[in-house]
Amino acid sequence: MQSHGVRPPILLRFILDFNNSWVSNIAVFPIEAEAEAESRYCYNAQQIEGMSMTCAAITGWAKCLPPAVLSNQDLATFLDTDDQWIQSRTGMVERRISHVPVSELGYVAAARALAAAGKTPGDVELIVFGSTTPDQLCPNVASRVQQLLGAGNAASMDVNTACTSAMYAFSTATAMIKTGVVKSALVIGAEVISPIMDWENRNVAVLFGDGAAAFYLEAGDGEEGLLGEELGCYGEVRDILSVHGWGMKYALQGMQLGNSNWEFEGQEIFKRAVTGMVKASADVLQKSGMGIADIDLVVPHQANLRIIEAVAKRSSVPADKMFVNIHRYGNMSAATAPVALVEAVEEGRVKPHNHVLMPAFGGGLSWCAHLFKWGERVEPLGQTDIDLPPCDKTALELVQGIIKSKAPRTLIDGIPI
Repeated sequence: MQSHGVRPPILLRFILDFNNSWVSNIAVFPIEAEAEAESRYCYNAQQIEGMSMTCAAITGWAKCLPPAVLSNQDLATFLDTDDQWIQSRTGMVERRISHVPVSELGYVAAARALAAAGKTPGDVELIVFGSTTPDQLCPNVASRVQQLLGAGNAASMDVNTACTSAMYAFSTATAMIKTGVVKSALVIGAEVISPIMDWENRNVAVLFGDGAAAFYLEAGDGEEGLLGEELGCYGEVRDILSVHGWGMKYALQGMQLGNSNWEFEGQEIFKRAVTGMVKASADVLQKSGMGIADIDLVVPHQANLRIIEAVAKRSSVPADKMFVNIHRYGNMSAATAPVALVEAVEEGRVKPHNHVLMPAFGGGLSWCAHLFKWGERVEPLGQTDIDLPPCDKTALELVQGIIKSKAPRTLIDGIPI
């Protein structure tokens, strides 16, 4: 590349402009100003090659779990099941039921993550909220978190890829930091599935719970944060995991929002989930020039203990390198993997400079694997008093209230919803 007459590609031009603090005109250059502006983009090869790649370091992390615990014994009071049946098929013992909307779970987790990073809401430049159960579709739930935090400098967006939503949110936020669009971001994975759950269907009612986790990412020049990812989707079989009654397809159909009928083909989901997570893990390791022996900990999506064990076996991951907390929370969809990562740090399973692999899958059927390198610090810098409002009901009482509130089912396209 010569030092004159050469203009970087448009994205690189944006990054260079951002770093030189004169980005305001980049999107509105009048045509007649091009010749005059040409010299502003004439960077020589040494300048471009000398630019260091920004990383998106994880400097804050936290979780927020509703206090109400729904046990297997609680489920057995209204479903044809028992503790042994549930544990033997899923590995689950209990899960949480939220008394607040998903925005409040996300807000508390985000406030705690900021405190852990030693930051304030004013430091946040982007909020990416991964969820499939937003309070509203418009406006988005990320803007509600921005409002609750008072993070007026933050752009706000939602990501919905079902259970993988938070992991795709990590990819989104990291890419924006690495390309210089923002210097910091909050990544949130949160879910409140209980109001939309089909509590009459034993096959799905025993699986899911509510929760949230959040991470604060900031630009740095080291090698840490998200090193690489592999993303994909088996769209040809998307209908094997779908929720009828959830979305605009069902508007004005005479049904109540909250009623649902879950399509859940367990055996096929199992096969696709294992295949996708194993493939994604192998691919991201190969792209990164690493092997499973280089990984210090694997934190998979916690959908079913049998899936976790199958992924570990097919990926040759020793049991002591797998982090499992499915017995405590069940499948919290978008919150599952993020909560597991937070707890792995809290329990000392993640140590400074560790490499952490996080494979996941979700509705769609989306699948992915993310490779992280943790930074130097594994202890939070601070804490906050921000918390959820008190809950005056047990989890079973909350679920019984949801069941009581549901309207009689309506037949839509031959499906009772």
